[in-house]
Amino acid sequence: MAQGGGHEEQTFNEFYTEVKEIEKRDSVLTSKQQIDRLLRPGATYFNLNPFEVLQLDCDTPLEQIKKKYRSLSILVHPDKNPDNLDRAQQAFEIISKAYKTLENEATRKKCLEVYEEAKDRTDMMIAEKKKKLKKEGKYDGVPEDEPAKYKHAIYVMVMKLFADIERRRQQLEVRDMEERKRKREAEIEEEEQRDLQKEWQKNFEESRQNRVNSWHTFQAGSSSASSSASSSSAAAAAAAASSSSAATTVKSKKSKKAKYTSFNPPKIKPETR
Repeated sequence: MAQGGGHEEQTFNEFYTEVKEIEKRDSVLTSKQQIDRLLRPGATYFNLNPFEVLQLDCDTPLEQIKKKYRSLSILVHPDKNPDNLDRAQQAFEIISKAYKTLENEATRKKCLEVYEEAKDRTDMMIAEKKKKLKKEGKYDGVPEDEPAKYKHAIYVMVMKLFADIERRRQQLEVRDMEERKRKREAEIEEEEQRDLQKEWQKNFEESRQNRVNSWHTFQAGSSSASSSASSSSAAAAAAAASSSSAATTVKSKKSKKAKYTSFNPPKIKPETR
C-alpha cells in the first residue's frame, strides 16, 4: 500500500511539474499568441472563468493576480499591437474584465465557490461511478483515479458551472428586459389614456358655451313661435266669434220677418141653418 501511495504521489508530482512548465511556457507567449488564445473559437465559453483568462490557479494570491494582469495587459494592449488593433482591443477588454472580477473580494469569493462546488460534484460523480462498477462486479478503478484526469474532470466541471451561471444570468436579463418593456408599454398606454381624457375634457369645456348659446336660441325660437301661434289662434277665434254673431243676427232678423210675412188668416166657415 505504501509503495502504491508513493507511486501515486510521484506521478502527481511529475504531472504538477509538467503543468507548471506549460504555464511558464504560455506565460511568455507573444502578443499575437495571447490575442489568438483569448479570441480562439469557443473562447467565449472559456473566458467566463477569470482564472482561465489570466492563466492562474484558483488559489493564486491577489498580489500574484495583479502581476499577471499587468504582464498580460501590456502584451495585448492596442498601443502595442497597431497592426491588430481591433482584436487587441477585444483581448485587452477580456483581460481587464477578468482582473476586475478577481480584484473584487465578493466576486472572487463567488468564483472560488464555483471551484469548490465543481470539486464536490466531481467527487460525487466519481463515487457514483465506482459504486455502479462495484455493483456490476466490474470495478478495477476509474480513470479519475489518476491525478491528471481527476484535475481535468474538475476543470471540465468548473467550465460547465460557469456556463450555467452565465446562462441563468442571460435568462434573468431577458426576463428583466421583457418585464421593463411590459411596464413601459403599460405606462405609455396609461399616458395615452390620460392625454385622450384631457383632450376630451378640453373640447367639452370649449364647446360648453356653444351648447348653452344654441339652447338659448332654441328656447327663444320656441317662445316666439308659441306667441305667434297664440296670436293667430286668438285672431281666428275672434273672427269666428264675430262671424257667428253676425250669422246669429241675420238668422234672427230672418226669423222675425218670416214670422210676420208668413201669417195666414183663418178660413170662414159658412153658416148652417
